[in-house]
Amino acid sequence: MGNSVINSLPDYIMKKLIAGNWKMNGGINDAKTLIANIINTLSTDDSQIQTRSDILICPPFLHIPAVRHSLHSNPHIALGAQDCSIYEDGAHTGDISAAMLKDSGCSHVIIGHSERRQNNSETDDLIARKARLALDKDLMPIICVGETAQERESGEAENIVTRQIRACVPELGTFEEITIAYEPVWAIGTGKIPTPDDVTTMHSLIRRLLKEKTARPERVRILYGGSLKPDNAKILLALPNVDGGLIGGASLKAKDFLAIAAAA
Repeated sequence: MGNSVINSLPDYIMKKLIAGNWKMNGGINDAKTLIANIINTLSTDDSQIQTRSDILICPPFLHIPAVRHSLHSNPHIALGAQDCSIYEDGAHTGDISAAMLKDSGCSHVIIGHSERRQNNSETDDLIARKARLALDKDLMPIICVGETAQERESGEAENIVTRQIRACVPELGTFEEITIAYEPVWAIGTGKIPTPDDVTTMHSLIRRLLKEKTARPERVRILYGGSLKPDNAKILLALPNVDGGLIGGASLKAKDFLAIAAAA
């Protein structure tokens, strides 16, 4: 990635990426308070969280400028968005383009979150188009995949994720990189989590599938998301091929979010 603040490290020794997805929560003052608490805690922290993990914050669109302004005091925290348009520009009322996000200081963008698949009827094809456009605008796409409870119970979990990886991840050029977030839909916000064996199996599958898309699958970080909290982070983040976390509810409390980062 051209100007990403996320550190570029040699293969196999990448830091964990701890990404906070604030979703549609809070007003502008809430956003300012939350990012200030995160920055202040990091500045006084003795555990050297930032030397051991990369931190990414994805606020609502309207709060991106305020968060960006706050990050002037800690430029090592990356800024991301929760979605982008499939269009570059033009008459698309309500859309936010990848170029606009880049211009607003974002280095990352979440693509294909399960809530957008369900609530906004986003298809694999649409997600692939967004991911390609993000790459073209020098944004790191975080492409989300994961199965529903019904799909897991019917034994289709691996087939679903295989289809999503093959359909949603564009062919990558030599120096293009993406991030994958495995989020079992049934675990998001429910408190339920897969077993460590289930997470290991799915992340290993994703790593193998990435060999079809890139010559450097080892450089793709695979995040786990879905009720990731301080009390289970140490176990989940230590599993093979788990390169960080995409955190929803727990990212809205600085103490919980940074406790997860510390567990990395």
